[in-house]
Amino acid sequence: MTDNAASDLPTASSSSPNQASLPLQGIRVVEFSHMVMGPACGMVLADLGAEVIKVEPVTGDLTRGLLGAGAGFFPMFNRNKKSVAIDLRSAEGLQAAIRLASTADVVVQNFKPGVMKKYGLDYAHLSQLNPGLIYVNHTGFLPGPYEHRTALDEVVQMMGGLAYMTGRPGDPLRAGSSVNDIMGGMFGAIGALAALMQRNQTGKGQEIDSALFENNVFLVGQHMMQYAVTGQPAAPMPERISSWGLYDVFSVQDGEQIFLAAVSDAQWRTFCTAMGFEDMANDPALQTNNDRVRARASMLPELRKRLAHYSAAHLAQVFEAHQLPFAPISRPEQLLDDPHLLATGGLADVVLSDGERAGHTAKTTLLPIRMDGERLGVRSQPPKQGEHTRELLASLGYTQAEIDAMLQSQAIA
Repeated sequence: MTDNAASDLPTASSSSPNQASLPLQGIRVVEFSHMVMGPACGMVLADLGAEVIKVEPVTGDLTRGLLGAGAGFFPMFNRNKKSVAIDLRSAEGLQAAIRLASTADVVVQNFKPGVMKKYGLDYAHLSQLNPGLIYVNHTGFLPGPYEHRTALDEVVQMMGGLAYMTGRPGDPLRAGSSVNDIMGGMFGAIGALAALMQRNQTGKGQEIDSALFENNVFLVGQHMMQYAVTGQPAAPMPERISSWGLYDVFSVQDGEQIFLAAVSDAQWRTFCTAMGFEDMANDPALQTNNDRVRARASMLPELRKRLAHYSAAHLAQVFEAHQLPFAPISRPEQLLDDPHLLATGGLADVVLSDGERAGHTAKTTLLPIRMDGERLGVRSQPPKQGEHTRELLASLGYTQAEIDAMLQSQAIA
């Protein structure tokens, strides 16, 4: 992780060469959200060029101060956004929030059902002020018997089959990332993009719902379909019956591990030739992929014994030279120095806005797409709390005296 001063960063213009032609240039998004799901949606839209205004409480988004696994939430999901800090419980602050939201093309929110309605910031109210508004709800569940429940990524992974599929039998295990929160935000962004396209035809906005549970069910849909096709329940991934004979993690020299695969008969023959395992290549019991799947119980122990004498680096070199599938077993922090990511611009510097390392830079991951040959970069840093409050209120027609009075009463910050 880099630890340079903020002044060492490239300028916003140099980090995103084609920012003037980004597809959502001119679209305003007002984001009432926290944690991961809503902010992930806003980040996608922001990276695509939208002006995304994050509405925070006057005390700041709680994720600014999270520790442990949550320490990366704010700097990861809030780049390319502006921040306005408003107390929705005050009459002046609420009116400012409503005025701001009514100027939006898209409103994004991920609070509990009923919260936005209580403040008059729900779609029913805001769409009366702006019929073209697109309003994206990020919830735990789509409307139905579960909609009253409080959902978290871990909750829906447990009830939605993903934890069962990830862990060993009898030991459900959540996936090692906020997969439903992040993908739920992505689907919210997809819905917003589709609604923007439809608005070009109809002139009307609409309400979009994206939910954690339904996102999780979509993720395990392939396993549900496996049962429908075969009549056999899908086994947890550590106990699954592999579709390929060679498709596993191997412990090799110096305690290192590496994933190796051969998913076709041609790849199997290439593997055997490259490693000098001609006896296995010629074994009548290992001639086809299905033969090797049936022989995994005896074949894999033999392969583990043979491969244990090689280093992971040597095996990686052999597999890459012969275009065979392989992967080192990497930890997340090792990706900060990944040569491919560094060479292709997959990482970008951001200035940390909060905590003990505020003002220092860190590498963040960009959206995994290119547009017109360019990655979608960091145009502006994760904002400081309320960094754009004065500017945005002035743009809404508030006088300097009115803004000062609201600051004095702590309706804004």
